[in-house]
Amino acid sequence: MCYGKVLRSLLSSVLLLSLTWAVPACTSRIPPGADGTPQGVRTIENKGSDTLVNLALAWAETYVQLYPDVRISVTGGGSGTGIAAMINGTVDIANASRSMKAEEIAAAEANGILPVEFTVARDAIAVVVNPSNPVDRLSLQQISDIYTGQITNWRQLGGQDRPIVLLSRESNSGTHVYFLENVVRLGRVDSQLLFSPETLLMPSSEGISAEVRQNPNAIGYDGLGYVTPDQKMVAVAREPTGPFVLPSVATVNDGSYPVSRPLYMYTAGEPTGDIEAYLQWILSDGQDLVSELGFVPLRQLAEYSTE
Repeated sequence: MCYGKVLRSLLSSVLLLSLTWAVPACTSRIPPGADGTPQGVRTIENKGSDTLVNLALAWAETYVQLYPDVRISVTGGGSGTGIAAMINGTVDIANASRSMKAEEIAAAEANGILPVEFTVARDAIAVVVNPSNPVDRLSLQQISDIYTGQITNWRQLGGQDRPIVLLSRESNSGTHVYFLENVVRLGRVDSQLLFSPETLLMPSSEGISAEVRQNPNAIGYDGLGYVTPDQKMVAVAREPTGPFVLPSVATVNDGSYPVSRPLYMYTAGEPTGDIEAYLQWILSDGQDLVSELGFVPLRQLAEYSTE
């Protein structure tokens, strides 16, 4: 029997185990080969961004129901991990919540690979605090000052006299890289600002969620699709005077939320065969699943841009 519809709560529990899932097709009458895989079934290896992994699992689960002769293996581990695997030729598709770095492109070219980038969805990065924290709005400059250690107490922001506990994703995370470049450094290419050494590096979105939930002093950031009701999202403004905007599909679409980004899939050269067909499906019918997982579908962006 095929899997039912992927639920966000079940997907999150998968991440807590190992971030690895081989999504099988429906039960087949084709006899298995020597490795246990049904003969005639083709496998697509997909690895990378933890931000994208829930969405990638949902896409894979739906696709193998439509095309039982394809099997899709989805693995997390971070954008850098997925890109490295694509460069080394061990995966077919790398998921990334950031664009490839110049040195990664150079490494790929040194291996005779020309990476091809596909934008598959968009995401807002939400800044989150414990619901008991009275602070509910911050400018980008204030967030930068918090994460570089210039603001260290919630009292400096109109909150209680409590030390700020900084939470971040680990450095192999594309979300970490994007937040560093666009929030901590405020998009300034010449900036050398770094996260405060007091920042706690969390291995997963669930780690940030759990710490924010139990620690009234914590502040963290994560993709909008991973924010749970037991976290409070902070309204963010580009300028100190506002406007202060909460992240949502609508505010990403209209450009008012200042911390949003594309999400990518990369292939080693132009995709062909099953990989090409799968990516074409993701960019068309697969977009119907994007908003269900808390992300922004490309179709809505296209519709908005023509209004």
